[in-house]
Amino acid sequence: MNPNSPNSWIAQRTLAFDSSGIRKVFALAATMKNPINLSIGQPDYDVPDTIKAAACQAIQGGKNMYSPTQGIAPLIDKLQQDINHRYNHEDRGVFVSSGTSGGLVLAMLSLVNPGDEVIVFDPYFVMYVPLIQLVGGVPVLIDTYPDFRIDVDKVASAITSKTKMVLFNSPSNPTGVTASTQEVQGIAELCLKKGIALISDEIYSAFHFGSPTPSPAEFNPHTIVIDGFSKTYAMTGWRLGYVHGPNAIIQTMIKLQQYTFVCAPTPFQHASLAALDYDMTGYYANYRKKRDRIVEGLRGYYEFVEPGGAFYIFPKVPSGSATEFVTKAIANELLVIPGNIFSKRDTHFRISFAASDEMLDRGIEVLRKLAR
Repeated sequence: MNPNSPNSWIAQRTLAFDSSGIRKVFALAATMKNPINLSIGQPDYDVPDTIKAAACQAIQGGKNMYSPTQGIAPLIDKLQQDINHRYNHEDRGVFVSSGTSGGLVLAMLSLVNPGDEVIVFDPYFVMYVPLIQLVGGVPVLIDTYPDFRIDVDKVASAITSKTKMVLFNSPSNPTGVTASTQEVQGIAELCLKKGIALISDEIYSAFHFGSPTPSPAEFNPHTIVIDGFSKTYAMTGWRLGYVHGPNAIIQTMIKLQQYTFVCAPTPFQHASLAALDYDMTGYYANYRKKRDRIVEGLRGYYEFVEPGGAFYIFPKVPSGSATEFVTKAIANELLVIPGNIFSKRDTHFRISFAASDEMLDRGIEVLRKLAR
């Protein structure tokens, strides 16, 4: 490579991973006239009007400057009260991050040294492995196929002297599978016993289709929980998340946020105060109906584990690779995500059922055709 070329200036850390395959599908969707888009990982409803009005009021009221790095005091106080009520931990602080993705970035920067091993359950959220690699960590993948359950004995066997962290996500993106109380308690107590950091990504915790699964923080007071407003209130573009955990770690993450994201968007922090008081129950209940619609539509055509939460289902392709299958789906104007975006395997594909019933029915029709 020409040493004078701008290409030669690119840092080596960026070469460990490619651009997200999901973003490529989004770009493809923008070029299609009438796609059946079951690829997007965000709710199909809009931010409720009451919350939008609160955001507009904050903007018009001049709340447009930087906020304190950790977030505005009224929001921190409200979140802290709820966290104290739920967990009653002596050492559990909270701050507002620039999205849950921002929280994940700060967690990696705060906790993972070069060479540290981080255990991840395969399939996994698309950002996990690249973020570990970005900070010089070593991803250690634990295969959970075919039922996507967590085997705590497998986790125990994967732990070495270099293991620093376990990344846990329930309900899961991309599978929609919700961990059982036994799985959650097992992984939480194992990390506590071994002195390993446990990150619990709980962004889909409001979307559950049965009894909600407890957070690992209920069994392990050192758990770092990452949550947010993006999926719950359909404000994915507002970039509002929050993180709670042991105060020393939270303070370290706040320090790093000061030199990276600076703060979460101020007017939207004020709007989130209205969001926390808004009843979203009806919105969530509708997603159980959508889950049932896609499950019944695909039953007998595909192998899949019925999702217990989030708004994803992860069927196995009838034959060949998921990449080949998705290529055929795109030829039929159906946009879904191949499993190799989330996994070392390329045998499944992700459907987001966060779509209108009409869109879901069109997608089911194409998927049945492809299965035949």
